[in-house]
Amino acid sequence: MKLGLAVYGTTFMMGIHPQSSRARITASQLLEQAAQLNLQGIELPLSLLEGEDVAALARRAREGGQYLVVASGSYAPKPLAQALEAAVQLGAPTVRTVVGGADFGGDRRKMAGRWPAFMEEVLSGLGEAALAAAKAGVTLAVENHQDLASEELLWLCEEIDSPNFGITLDTGNPLATAEEPVHFARKIAPHLKHVHLKDYWAYLSEEGYRLVRCPLGQGVVDFPALFQVFETYCPEVNMSMELGALEARHTRVLCDDYWPEYPVRSAAQLAGLLRFVQTNAKSMGDWRTPFEQGATEDEIIAYEQRQLLTSVAYMQGAVQARGGRTT
Repeated sequence: MKLGLAVYGTTFMMGIHPQSSRARITASQLLEQAAQLNLQGIELPLSLLEGEDVAALARRAREGGQYLVVASGSYAPKPLAQALEAAVQLGAPTVRTVVGGADFGGDRRKMAGRWPAFMEEVLSGLGEAALAAAKAGVTLAVENHQDLASEELLWLCEEIDSPNFGITLDTGNPLATAEEPVHFARKIAPHLKHVHLKDYWAYLSEEGYRLVRCPLGQGVVDFPALFQVFETYCPEVNMSMELGALEARHTRVLCDDYWPEYPVRSAAQLAGLLRFVQTNAKSMGDWRTPFEQGATEDEIIAYEQRQLLTSVAYMQGAVQARGGRTT
């Protein structure tokens, strides 16, 4: 298992957030930052390749033993074809993508009555893209981006049935679709292709719970248990650290209208989830991040940097404790 860095957990620091005044980080700079942190790879959106010498970037990553993953954001074949082409040029084995449809927190209410048709559209687009991925020799991995539940990810993998198609597991996001992270990981593990390392603090609310970003290892996610799953099913998996968003995600599992577009769940499954959240929830208090509290840009950047460095130290120690290497 290799540890790497994604950009979306430090959006102010990397100049990606629309309110950040910093220049947007380049792919070369991201690769250099990962190397300075003794990390073994990066996940980068196509926008970071603008103005880059792609061949030189690929060579630099290869010589440094660093992996590259291309981040896309669509289920439509055309934009995915562009991402696959970039992956080929970079020598990147994986393109990660997301399908959307739901709002963050697993909220499908705006899709009432339309979710099944949406999923058929997703299947058609990803199926076509998976054929292109196989032809290119690249793996296409769809993420649980607070949108797709484990049942739907498994359905996509079974229907597409390609060794070049699978799942990017975001370790914190199962909670947004009312699933416990380790149980979720075990279900989808045979199709695991890539990992986003994310953790959350959980705060109970009258409608369910809020998921608030935190340093890796300080929240509710059981990373040692997840590593056991990864070692069993995908021991060479690349794991990109991606801290949560600057806005808390409200998962309203106690609202009747949260559920109609979801796969049928048992009472026992819901009880287990709620027991997990209640056991691990933080005491009631101010759950807002500095961004939500109106902090200055410098304060937000310092907050991102502290959480990133704490997360890197935790993850490097966790991997080394399991006999892995991080340099």
